[in-house]
Amino acid sequence: MDNLLHKLRKQESNLTRTDKKFYSRKIITGSIIGVFIAATPFIFYSFEYVPDEKVWDTFLFTYKSGYYESARIGIWIAMMKIVPLLLLFIWFFTCRHWWYHTLLVPIAMYTYQLFSTINDEIAMVDKFQLIYLVPLMAIIVPSIYLLRARMFDKLNYVDKSFEELEQEFMIKPTTFWGKVKQYF
Repeated sequence: MDNLLHKLRKQESNLTRTDKKFYSRKIITGSIIGVFIAATPFIFYSFEYVPDEKVWDTFLFTYKSGYYESARIGIWIAMMKIVPLLLLFIWFFTCRHWWYHTLLVPIAMYTYQLFSTINDEIAMVDKFQLIYLVPLMAIIVPSIYLLRARMFDKLNYVDKSFEELEQEFMIKPTTFWGKVKQYF
Protein backbone atom coordinates (compact mmCIF):
# COMPACT_ATOMS: atom_id res chain seq x y z
CA MET A 1 0.00 0.00 0.00
CA ASP A 2 2.84 2.37 0.85
CA ASN A 3 4.44 1.49 -2.45
CA LEU A 4 1.28 2.51 -4.33
CA LEU A 5 1.02 5.82 -2.43
CA HIS A 6 4.67 6.52 -3.14
CA LYS A 7 4.12 5.92 -6.88
CA LEU A 8 1.05 8.21 -6.91
CA ARG A 9 2.94 11.00 -5.14
CA LYS A 10 5.82 10.62 -7.58
CA GLN A 11 3.44 10.85 -10.56
CA GLU A 12 1.76 13.95 -9.09
CA SER A 13 5.12 15.64 -8.54
CA ASN A 14 6.13 14.83 -12.14
CA LEU A 15 2.87 16.33 -13.40
CA THR A 16 3.38 19.53 -11.44
CA ARG A 17 6.97 19.79 -12.68
CA THR A 18 5.87 19.46 -16.31
CA ASP A 19 3.06 21.97 -15.72
CA LYS A 20 5.61 24.41 -14.30
CA LYS A 21 7.88 23.81 -17.30
CA PHE A 22 4.95 24.26 -19.66
CA TYR A 23 3.82 27.52 -18.07
CA SER A 24 7.36 28.88 -17.78
CA ARG A 25 7.88 28.10 -21.47
CA LYS A 26 4.63 29.90 -22.29
CA ILE A 27 5.69 32.89 -20.22
CA ILE A 28 9.09 33.04 -21.92
CA THR A 29 7.55 32.69 -25.39
CA GLY A 30 4.91 35.30 -24.62
CA SER A 31 7.54 37.66 -23.25
CA ILE A 32 9.68 37.30 -26.37
CA ILE A 33 6.67 37.95 -28.61
CA GLY A 34 5.62 40.93 -26.47
CA VAL A 35 9.09 42.47 -26.55
CA PHE A 36 9.27 41.94 -30.31
CA ILE A 37 5.89 43.64 -30.83
CA ALA A 38 6.94 46.51 -28.58
CA ALA A 39 10.20 46.85 -30.55
CA THR A 40 8.53 47.09 -33.98
CA PRO A 41 8.78 50.91 -34.08
CA PHE A 42 12.53 50.58 -33.54
CA ILE A 43 12.73 47.92 -36.23
CA PHE A 44 10.77 50.14 -38.62
CA TYR A 45 12.88 53.23 -37.98
CA SER A 46 16.12 51.29 -38.46
CA PHE A 47 16.15 52.71 -42.00
CA GLU A 48 17.32 55.99 -40.41
CA TYR A 49 20.76 54.40 -39.92
CA VAL A 50 21.10 53.53 -43.60
CA PRO A 51 23.23 56.04 -45.53
CA ASP A 52 21.54 58.19 -48.15
CA GLU A 53 23.74 56.83 -50.94
CA LYS A 54 23.16 54.67 -54.00
CA VAL A 55 25.37 51.83 -52.67
CA TRP A 56 25.34 50.72 -49.03
CA ASP A 57 28.33 48.54 -48.21
CA THR A 58 28.41 46.62 -44.91
CA PHE A 59 30.58 43.76 -43.70
CA LEU A 60 27.67 41.34 -44.32
CA PHE A 61 26.37 42.48 -47.70
CA THR A 62 26.31 45.23 -50.29
CA TYR A 63 22.98 46.84 -51.17
CA LYS A 64 22.84 48.59 -54.54
CA SER A 65 19.81 50.78 -54.95
CA GLY A 66 18.50 50.61 -58.48
CA TYR A 67 15.11 52.14 -59.00
CA TYR A 68 14.96 54.08 -55.71
CA GLU A 69 18.42 55.70 -56.23
CA SER A 70 18.99 55.80 -52.46
CA ALA A 71 19.64 52.91 -50.12
CA ARG A 72 17.72 54.69 -47.35
CA ILE A 73 14.57 54.98 -49.48
CA GLY A 74 14.84 51.36 -50.61
CA ILE A 75 15.15 50.10 -47.03
CA TRP A 76 12.37 52.45 -45.89
CA ILE A 77 9.99 50.99 -48.48
CA ALA A 78 11.05 47.46 -47.54
CA MET A 79 10.45 48.20 -43.83
CA MET A 80 6.95 49.42 -44.68
CA LYS A 81 6.28 45.89 -45.94
CA ILE A 82 8.38 43.81 -43.50
CA VAL A 83 7.04 45.18 -40.20
CA PRO A 84 3.31 44.63 -40.96
CA LEU A 85 4.19 41.24 -42.44
CA LEU A 86 5.98 40.17 -39.26
CA LEU A 87 3.07 41.40 -37.12
CA LEU A 88 0.61 39.48 -39.30
CA PHE A 89 2.72 36.32 -38.92
CA ILE A 90 2.66 36.72 -35.15
CA TRP A 91 -1.09 37.25 -35.23
CA PHE A 92 -1.57 34.22 -37.51
CA PHE A 93 0.49 31.85 -35.36
CA THR A 94 -1.00 33.04 -32.06
CA CYS A 95 -4.64 33.51 -33.07
CA ARG A 96 -7.11 31.10 -31.50
CA HIS A 97 -10.20 32.03 -33.49
CA TRP A 98 -11.77 29.95 -36.23
CA TRP A 99 -11.29 32.68 -38.84
CA TYR A 100 -7.50 32.98 -38.53
CA HIS A 101 -7.00 31.50 -42.02
CA THR A 102 -8.29 34.77 -43.48
CA LEU A 103 -5.06 36.36 -42.28
CA LEU A 104 -3.35 34.49 -45.13
CA VAL A 105 -4.81 37.03 -47.59
CA PRO A 106 -3.04 40.11 -46.16
CA ILE A 107 0.06 37.98 -45.52
CA ALA A 108 0.12 37.05 -49.21
CA MET A 109 -0.49 40.68 -50.19
CA TYR A 110 2.41 42.00 -48.09
CA THR A 111 4.65 39.17 -49.28
CA TYR A 112 3.92 40.04 -52.88
CA GLN A 113 4.56 43.73 -52.17
CA LEU A 114 7.84 42.90 -50.45
CA PHE A 115 9.07 40.83 -53.39
CA SER A 116 8.03 43.54 -55.83
CA THR A 117 9.95 46.18 -53.84
CA ILE A 118 13.03 43.97 -53.88
CA ASN A 119 12.77 43.64 -57.64
CA ASP A 120 14.23 46.97 -58.83
CA GLU A 121 12.87 46.75 -62.37
CA ILE A 122 9.25 47.27 -61.30
CA ALA A 123 8.24 50.91 -61.60
CA MET A 124 4.90 50.76 -59.79
CA VAL A 125 5.08 48.60 -56.66
CA ASP A 126 1.40 48.32 -55.73
CA LYS A 127 -0.05 48.17 -59.25
CA PHE A 128 -1.65 44.75 -59.94
CA GLN A 129 -1.33 42.82 -56.69
CA LEU A 130 -5.04 41.92 -56.55
CA ILE A 131 -4.72 39.77 -59.68
CA TYR A 132 -2.12 37.61 -57.94
CA LEU A 133 -4.24 37.34 -54.78
CA VAL A 134 -7.44 36.19 -56.52
CA PRO A 135 -6.52 32.45 -56.54
CA LEU A 136 -5.68 32.54 -52.84
CA MET A 137 -8.84 34.48 -52.04
CA ALA A 138 -10.87 32.07 -54.19
CA ILE A 139 -9.81 29.26 -51.87
CA ILE A 140 -9.83 30.99 -48.48
CA VAL A 141 -13.00 33.11 -48.63
CA PRO A 142 -15.42 30.30 -49.60
CA SER A 143 -13.83 27.88 -47.14
CA ILE A 144 -14.19 30.41 -44.30
CA TYR A 145 -17.78 31.08 -45.35
CA LEU A 146 -18.57 27.34 -45.41
CA LEU A 147 -16.96 26.89 -42.00
CA ARG A 148 -19.00 29.80 -40.65
CA ALA A 149 -22.21 28.36 -42.13
CA ARG A 150 -21.44 24.97 -40.62
CA MET A 151 -20.86 26.55 -37.22
CA PHE A 152 -24.10 28.51 -37.29
CA ASP A 153 -25.95 25.41 -38.48
CA LYS A 154 -24.65 23.47 -35.48
CA LEU A 155 -25.37 26.43 -33.23
CA ASN A 156 -29.03 26.42 -34.25
CA TYR A 157 -29.54 22.68 -33.76
CA VAL A 158 -27.30 21.96 -30.79
CA ASP A 159 -27.21 23.48 -27.33
CA LYS A 160 -23.60 24.61 -27.54
CA SER A 161 -22.24 28.08 -27.04
CA PHE A 162 -20.31 29.87 -29.75
CA GLU A 163 -17.07 29.45 -27.77
CA GLU A 164 -17.57 25.69 -27.56
CA LEU A 165 -18.09 25.54 -31.32
CA GLU A 166 -14.93 27.60 -31.88
CA GLN A 167 -13.04 25.10 -29.73
CA GLU A 168 -14.52 22.21 -31.72
CA PHE A 169 -13.48 23.65 -35.10
CA MET A 170 -10.08 24.87 -33.96
CA ILE A 171 -7.05 23.07 -35.31
CA LYS A 172 -4.40 23.00 -32.62
CA PRO A 173 -0.94 21.88 -33.64
CA THR A 174 1.26 21.48 -30.60
CA THR A 175 4.40 23.18 -31.89
CA PHE A 176 5.36 26.14 -34.05
CA TRP A 177 6.63 23.82 -36.77
CA GLY A 178 3.39 21.85 -36.49
CA LYS A 179 1.48 25.00 -37.43
CA VAL A 180 3.86 25.70 -40.28
CA LYS A 181 3.62 22.12 -41.59
CA GLN A 182 -0.16 22.33 -41.41
CA TYR A 183 -0.17 24.69 -44.38
CA PHE A 184 2.51 23.14 -46.59
